Amino acid sequence: MLITGAARRVGAQMARVLHAAGANIMIHYRSSATAAVALADSLNAARPHSAAIHGAHLLDPEAPEKIVGATLLEFGHLDVLINNASSFYPTPVGHITAAQWDDLVGSNLKAPMFLSQAAFLSLKARRGLIINMVDIHALRPLKQHPVYCAAKAGLVMLTKSLARELGPEIRVNGIAPGPVLWPEGPMEESVKSDIIDRTALKRPGSPQDIARTALFLAADAPYITGQIIAVDGGRSI
Repeated sequence: MLITGAARRVGAQMARVLHAAGANIMIHYRSSATAAVALADSLNAARPHSAAIHGAHLLDPEAPEKIVGATLLEFGHLDVLINNASSFYPTPVGHITAAQWDDLVGSNLKAPMFLSQAAFLSLKARRGLIINMVDIHALRPLKQHPVYCAAKAGLVMLTKSLARELGPEIRVNGIAPGPVLWPEGPMEESVKSDIIDRTALKRPGSPQDIARTALFLAADAPYITGQIIAVDGGRSI
C-alpha cells in the first residue's frame, strides 16, 4: 500500500489503521522526514519489515514512477494507492499567482492523476484500489479558496473517470472529509464553532473517522467504485 503525505496528520492515521489491519505501508513524505522515520519505526516495531519511507516532491515529473517503483521494490506488489498529499491555503481573487495555481492544482489534481497512471498496471494485476482524498469543498466552495476548490472539484471528476477507465480490475473512490482536523495555521475559535454548528452531528470528527472509511473501502467494499464518500458529520447536507 502506498499513501502519499503519510508522515503526519490524516495520512499518518490512515497508515496506522491500515497497518494494524495487516497492510504493508510505503510512507511518502515531502519535507516531514523526521515524522516519516518515526512512524515507520513504530510500524516496523509492531511488525518487522512492514513499513518503509520515500521522500519526493510530487510535482517532480519523475516522482510518480520513482515512488511506485520504490514501493514495488520494497514489497513486491501494490494493492492500494491513497492519494492523500495536498496543498491548502487561501488564494483570494486579485492576488492569485501562477505559482499558487501550479502548486494547488499540481498537488491536488495533477499528482493523483500521474501517480494513478504510474501505478495502474501493478494495481490491475492485484485487482486493486485507488482512494483519492477529496474535500466537501469540491462541491461547496470555500470563501477565498477558488483555486483549491477548483482542483478538488477536478479530483472528483478524475475519481469518477478513472473508475470508468480502470474497471473492472481496479476500483477508484474518493473520501471527502469535513471538519476532522483543523488547518495548521491560526484559526479563530468562533470560526471553528460556526463550522461545527453547520454539521448535522454538531461535533467535529477525527482522523480516525477518515482512516476507518479508508479501511472499509480497502477491505469491505468490493462492489463500490466511482463514489465519493463524505465523512463530514452531515456538513454537506
